[in-house]
Parts: sequence; C-alpha cells; structure tokens
Amino acid sequence: MVTLHQDEVPIDETIVRSLLAEQCPQWAGLPLSPAGAGTDNVMYRLGEELLVRLPRTAEKAGPLRKEQQWLPRLAPLLACVVPEPRHAGTPTSAYPLPWSVYRWIDGTEAGPDTVADWSSFGSDLAAVVRELHGIDLMGATRTGDLGGYRGGSMRACDEWVGSALADCRALVGGELDVEPLQRWWRAALTLPEPSGPQVWLHSDLKPTNLLVRAGRLHAVIDFGGLSIGFPDAEHAPVWDLPAPARHAYWDALALDELTWARARAWAIAVAASGIPYYWHTFPAFVAECRNRLAAILNH
Repeated sequence: MVTLHQDEVPIDETIVRSLLAEQCPQWAGLPLSPAGAGTDNVMYRLGEELLVRLPRTAEKAGPLRKEQQWLPRLAPLLACVVPEPRHAGTPTSAYPLPWSVYRWIDGTEAGPDTVADWSSFGSDLAAVVRELHGIDLMGATRTGDLGGYRGGSMRACDEWVGSALADCRALVGGELDVEPLQRWWRAALTLPEPSGPQVWLHSDLKPTNLLVRAGRLHAVIDFGGLSIGFPDAEHAPVWDLPAPARHAYWDALALDELTWARARAWAIAVAASGIPYYWHTFPAFVAECRNRLAAILNH
C-alpha cells in the first residue's frame, strides 16, 4: 500500500482477513481482492456483493462513522444509489481504527469511456444535488464531524489557500498560470457571504465518486465529506467534468453569477492544496488537481 500521510495505519489483506475472522465470520471465507485506494481510505472487494473500507489514519475514521450514522437515514430520501453500510467494524490490536463493510455497487467511474452524453450527465448530477440539498436536516447542525471547511467561510481559509497557491507557482507555474487563479480566489473573498439556508452537502462530487451504468449516472459514493453548510462549495467539482456537463449542471440548478464565482474559488482552493500535499506520493491525484485548474483557466 502506498503511504500518503505521515500517520497512516498499515493495511493489507492479512489484516483485513483478521478483522473479518474476528468480527464477521459469516464472510471470512469469501474471496478478497483490492478495490482501489483514495486519499482517505483503502478498499477491498469481498465476494460479489460486499466492499470493505478502511480509513488510512485516525483522522479519516470520523468520516466513516458519519457515513454509518447518516447514510441509512439519507438513502431512502435519495433517488440515486448510495453506499449501504452492512457492518460497523471496531478497532482491534491488528487495526486500531473503526472500519466498515458496505454493499457492493456495480458501476464504473464517470469518464469519456463510460458516459454516453455529458449534457445529460450534468443534468442528472444537478438533480441529485437538488434532491440532497432539499432533505430536511433532521436536527443535524454544522458542528463536529458535520462541520468541515467546505460549506463555511471562504475568508477563514485564505491563509492556507494562499500558501497552496504559492506552492503551485513553484511546482507547476511553468505550465499553469497561477496569477489568474490567485486573482479569482482573492476576488471571491470580497463577495458577500452566502445568505441562504444551510443544507446537506456531499462535499466531494468528483468523477471518481460518481458511478455510471449504461452510460448514465447510477450512484454517488464516498460520503466521508458529508456536512451541513452553504451549497457554494458543492458545485466546485463540476470543473472536473467536460464543459457540456458543467454548463448543463449550471443551467439545471439556475446558479447565479455570485454562486458560480464562489464555486470556482472553492474549486481553485481544493485543487491548489492537493498539488503540493500529494506531489511526491499520489501522482494520479495531482494530475486530477492540475486538470481541474487547467479547466478553470481555459473556461
């Protein structure tokens, strides 16, 4: 397993097998195979119908517990498929963090080889966002694990975003013009703060978290960033999609210019911070961030 963070907990098939044997003996004999790894979690497919998900660090365990708590309550209110927790794993001597087993969701990541029509895809994604944002908060508030920087004050993030943009200038300034990115970020800080109601946010609707079947959006996965907040940052990942999807999404939600400017700023912030942090450890993620910034510059 590639190490991305300084405080990562070792994860391999032997450890996963030990967890299953101790806590899920009914599944312990099923085939187990790697199913991908992101910045927060490592995944293994278990048999044909299950997925094991293990946080890389103690900090990433909070989002997993949040999914276990809220996904069963949100899923019945969403038309799209979302992860279904099947087991809430507890820490052991071999793996000292909570972990989880989910029902396996068939589908492939959104991309040029899987999406049949990008305009329709953008409209479908907008429908998911509209539905999620319309769900009653059920007493949840923007505190604890449901806080997070996305969905909050952009001005509170200025210091680390400014530092990330400076790092980007040093690392990729030869291929990306960082000056306009910095200018758009600074301009967004002068805009009025959002004044609408706070809503449920997925917070990470990038293509790797959008599964496609038969050319259409089928499922939204990885609700580790689930939070309560203003919706502007929710729209940032559409910069990872081709322009037809982005424009269809914008039109379907009737986003105004102020919201779009804030969303663009959040898109810049997240991508700019990812480049220096994962520069030496996760080149595929760095490429995603670079492509997002390039899309913003080429708009």
